[in-house]
Amino acid sequence: MEARRYTQAAIWLHWLVALGIIINIALAWTWPNVPDAQVRPLIDVHKSIGITVFGLAVLRLLWRFTHRPPPLPSKYQQWEIRTSHWTHWALYLVIFLMPITGWLHDSAWDAAATHPLMLFGLIEIPRAAYFQHLGPAEMKRYHELFGEIHELGAKLVYALFVLHVAGALKHQFLDKTRELQRMWFWGQPE
Repeated sequence: MEARRYTQAAIWLHWLVALGIIINIALAWTWPNVPDAQVRPLIDVHKSIGITVFGLAVLRLLWRFTHRPPPLPSKYQQWEIRTSHWTHWALYLVIFLMPITGWLHDSAWDAAATHPLMLFGLIEIPRAAYFQHLGPAEMKRYHELFGEIHELGAKLVYALFVLHVAGALKHQFLDKTRELQRMWFWGQPE
């Protein structure tokens, strides 16, 4: 009989990426409301989590390419299957887009030379060298451009997250399909 649940590695990677994204959203919503002295440390943690999410997403995608996910239940409608596949690939795209645009935004920051990009204060992450040789006005233009793209990506994350969760909850509670058990650590999927 074919497995109905994702592998343990896929489950762990899924939830670690999800947790990182949720924490980063919370940080981004928090720093406008804290004293100025606390903003930079929160942004630095946000960057570190973003880099970590990127690494975990690479592992998740490699795992996905080498380990076929369990099939969707046969009673799902074709539009549900297409929406599920589209949403998952769009989530992968945005999960990669966010750290890359954040890194480019940070690389074009005017204080980049005096404030190293550190992974949890332990490992220095190089910035995109292209920006370091630009004049202040051009650097500012790139910083703003990638900041806007990063913010647009955040809105896509919100929309795709809602669609992803709504689909899972619909199948679980309205269709009674035990969808959540496919990507959770316990419980028996159908």
